[in-house]
Amino acid sequence: MEKRNLTCIGCPMGCQITVEFEGEEVFSVKGNSCAIGDKYARQEVTHPERTVTSTVIVVGGAKERTSVKTKGNIPKDKIFQCMEEINKVRAQAPLKIGDVVIKDVCGTGVDVIITKNCEIA
Repeated sequence: MEKRNLTCIGCPMGCQITVEFEGEEVFSVKGNSCAIGDKYARQEVTHPERTVTSTVIVVGGAKERTSVKTKGNIPKDKIFQCMEEINKVRAQAPLKIGDVVIKDVCGTGVDVIITKNCEIA
């Protein structure tokens, strides 16, 4: 059985959580002060996910780059592959918050979207 200590990021409390698990089966979660911590700990040890934030090059824009993020979480093991795809993007100005620059990044079902408006130069 494996034991992992985590700091919960589910709420501002930052509880110190200890999870005992083997493979995909979680046997115990201790130290959380709310249900969010229990859910976070179970997911973190079995299927960790993250939101990816970065920037893309803007063609014809008032700025050379603008910020982007995944619209939801993606599997942690796909972060580097996701970044490779983001780094290939050349987005044409004008761009609005919420515009999709990559649909279904790396087959995750999650889009990469613009998070800052960018006007034409």
